[in-house]
Amino acid sequence: MSDIAGKGCEVLIPLSERRPVEEIERSIITKYRKGVWSKFIKAINDYKMIENGDKVCVAVSGGKDSMIMAKLFQELKLHGNIKFELEYLVMDPGYHENIKELMISNCEHLKIPIKIFESHIFRIVNDIAKDYPCYMCAKMRRGALYNKAQELGCNKLALGHHFNDVIETTMLNMLYTGSFKTMLPKLKSTNFKGLELIRPLYYIEEKYIEKLTQNAGIWPLNCACMVAAEKTGNKRYEIKALIEDLKTKFPDVDKKIFKAADNVNIESILGWVKGDTKHSYLDFYDED
Repeated sequence: MSDIAGKGCEVLIPLSERRPVEEIERSIITKYRKGVWSKFIKAINDYKMIENGDKVCVAVSGGKDSMIMAKLFQELKLHGNIKFELEYLVMDPGYHENIKELMISNCEHLKIPIKIFESHIFRIVNDIAKDYPCYMCAKMRRGALYNKAQELGCNKLALGHHFNDVIETTMLNMLYTGSFKTMLPKLKSTNFKGLELIRPLYYIEEKYIEKLTQNAGIWPLNCACMVAAEKTGNKRYEIKALIEDLKTKFPDVDKKIFKAADNVNIESILGWVKGDTKHSYLDFYDED
């Protein structure tokens, strides 16, 4: 591959800017220990995401979040006390040839031993999606990853959702669906028995992932979706902008939104859903 990547994309990237992988690995547990490494370990410990004997499938999209997650798992396996196995899985949903080449080059530089499989999801979504294809695409990609992870004998599937994804999802549900739901740190698959989804970047703020990636000189893929690029805007970007605006008026509002999902007072809400059953506070109003 030449020293310029991304031809045919929006930017041309000189690969010579990439720092040595040993320097990147060292910075994860030194320079970015507080913002990245410690929060990665805390999320794994708080929510018991990894146990001895696990085989973890790390989903690598080529974006900044998943590449950093892959390196964090490598460091955990090297320095941690938990004995587990790793697979690094890339699902190619129909990337442009040059974008795919950049992703492979980045993973080779970072010494992430990826396994790639094709799904053609971009083409399928383009044929059937309307104005907002992202939800359908994410659902199909998740199913494809679950299936392949199970084929590889994995019992955990790690996705690169971070702190900002969690609060944005919470706000999206409140403002667009009228429900209080958040993105959970782990959950069991309902369609793939014995497989559990985990989100080990749960506590890590996006700004630290961006700083680490930029310092490393790695140019990750942005969405790289050739479907959404031709459709109308993504509601998640609107929510991201809204939260940034709120932060100028209410300091730490993002952390307050995050905390709210862990601090629900069930005696002060109108109703809730458990399983398929909808409950109202009135159902228990006369119990005392």
